[in-house]
Amino acid sequence: MTQSIRNVAIIAHVDHGKTTLVDNLLKQAGAFRVNQVVAERAMDRNDLERERGITILAKSTAVEWKGVKINIVDTPGHADFGGEVERILSMVDGAIVLCDAAEGPLPQTKFVLTKALARGLKPIVVINKVDRQDARADEVLNEVFDLFAALGASDEQLDFHTMFASGRQGWADLTMDGARKDLSPMFDLILSHVPEPTVDRDAPFAMNASILEADNFLGRILTGRIEQGTARTNMPVRVLRQDGSIVETGRLTKLMTFSGLDRVPVDEVQAGDICAIAGLSDATIPDTIASPEVTEPLPAIPVDPPTLSMTFRINDGPLGGREGKKVTSRQIRDRLFKETEGNVAIKVKVSEEVDAFEVAGRGELQLGVLIEQMRREGFELTIGRPRVLTQVNPETGEKEEPFEEALIDVDEQYSGVVVEKMSLRKGMMQDMRPSGGGKVRLTFHIPSRGLIGYHGEFMTDTRGTGMMNRLFLGYQPWAGSIEGRVKGSLISNSDGEAVQYSLFALQERGALFVDPGVKVYVGMILGEHSRENDLDVNPIKEKKLTNIRAAGKDEALLLVPPRRMSLEQAIAYIEEDELVEVTPTAVRLRKRYLDPHERKKHARRSESEAA
Repeated sequence: MTQSIRNVAIIAHVDHGKTTLVDNLLKQAGAFRVNQVVAERAMDRNDLERERGITILAKSTAVEWKGVKINIVDTPGHADFGGEVERILSMVDGAIVLCDAAEGPLPQTKFVLTKALARGLKPIVVINKVDRQDARADEVLNEVFDLFAALGASDEQLDFHTMFASGRQGWADLTMDGARKDLSPMFDLILSHVPEPTVDRDAPFAMNASILEADNFLGRILTGRIEQGTARTNMPVRVLRQDGSIVETGRLTKLMTFSGLDRVPVDEVQAGDICAIAGLSDATIPDTIASPEVTEPLPAIPVDPPTLSMTFRINDGPLGGREGKKVTSRQIRDRLFKETEGNVAIKVKVSEEVDAFEVAGRGELQLGVLIEQMRREGFELTIGRPRVLTQVNPETGEKEEPFEEALIDVDEQYSGVVVEKMSLRKGMMQDMRPSGGGKVRLTFHIPSRGLIGYHGEFMTDTRGTGMMNRLFLGYQPWAGSIEGRVKGSLISNSDGEAVQYSLFALQERGALFVDPGVKVYVGMILGEHSRENDLDVNPIKEKKLTNIRAAGKDEALLLVPPRRMSLEQAIAYIEEDELVEVTPTAVRLRKRYLDPHERKKHARRSESEAA
């Protein structure tokens, strides 16, 4: 007997409550025992996801409601991980678009909605967090309708179903003044509104791989929806690339479906269901896994191209190899190419530099997460400044660069400085409107390179109260030169350990990044100079001691706490001639050329080339 199935994705902007809502859907559908202890945001199993409070990897789960199996896919909400969302939408027949009742639709809501509408899905709109004090559910619903219309939704898609919910409190209703009891109205709406998968169960087996994971015992695990036929354990299959070439042949040694947070081994899975398979060694995303008689691959969604690249190099500094286990270029190369197998939004190529690789991705956060994962795995790296990927328009011959739409929510008193800074970075204001509570919402179109390194400055300018969301807009003509960091660096001219006496004297020169006792080396950046030029300083000079006692007591050397940078802040801070040294225990800033004579030589060469 064939079980009725519904496949649905939950898509939204970052921090609008997707994962919390999935938690409560699982609880109320009976996926957990009564006495089972479940972590908050149970779907975020990755350490980085838990620490940052964001979803990075798309994950599948399943519940049963009134005899119908509902496969739910939780997707990332950050634009940098949009590649995950695009693939997931090919696995589902419906989508729940979640929108914060106070913030309204933000850039990533627009991004995921564009993809969902293009696939012909009829989304269910859920206005979440209606229990917030600043909730404005009716206004947000009108904004969502306007967004549907602006994105060219069909009449059928514009006639969407709406629910009002509080994911944290675990209820959803069709009206604002409903019973607010539980999430059963949402389950019932999914059953009635999301169509069953339209598949051919009698055709030979075929599925597209949409998610790739590695398991220490089972090897490569590929997850996707079976588009036709039936998969059985140990059946022979072959893997087809998008051009029709055969990658490998093998057997499905393990077949698993989802139940709550677990993967359950089964003997067979029918078309329309989402399953995970093991037993193949070379298959990757978005290959077609099919019976031997299938000769044509299934169509796959093309993923938007990367817009930003960074250079990953070996750590060739004086402290290289002391803190990490994986330090060779071969180990870095293998790890990066392994990442491209499961992450289709990342591209890697060997750089012209020695022992270096060009890694291209969607944004600073996506590449920052990759670096952080490698750091925790024991790698030592040096990372170059992010660069945007340009292209030449074949029709006009003009150089083009990626542009982004930046949506900024800021207190009225800080709007002036934000507009000024954005205009200096070639940002063009598209809209300015009050958003309630003394706040203003500003919309800009700005080159991606204009936003590199701006977020920290933005938070300082708005006293930590501003919110900036961004979305890739497309390629537009090159916007001209953008001024980089105004201030220079304080650079160490000695090897050793930083001394409090020296750092106390250097405080007058600018903001420091290091504590006393930290190991330093020639060419390492110790802080930000208060002026435009770089300054070589000695951080290891100690106070000269004599045997003559002073009449007065020595002054206490009080140091201002150093400015501590996260990995993303460090990457955004550096200039072209600087690098970030990343090890399992430290993040350091350094000059590309450590020797001061080399630096001067390359600076002169750059000036003559520019002239």
